[in-house]
Amino acid sequence: MTVSEFFHAGGYGFYLWGSFGMTLLLMAGEVIAVKNQRRTILKRLRRMMRLNAAEVDE
Repeated sequence: MTVSEFFHAGGYGFYLWGSFGMTLLLMAGEVIAVKNQRRTILKRLRRMMRLNAAEVDE
């Protein structure tokens, strides 16, 4: 089997590699979205803790 045959995948290469590419893209997007959401939640928690500490000091 040559490299060309491998990528051609018996005539289904476009569908096969397109599917792999789309899956990889979506999974990477999910990782980025989760990281952004985590960062936002941590910011909100820090702000809430800061506000609660300020209220207790008063």
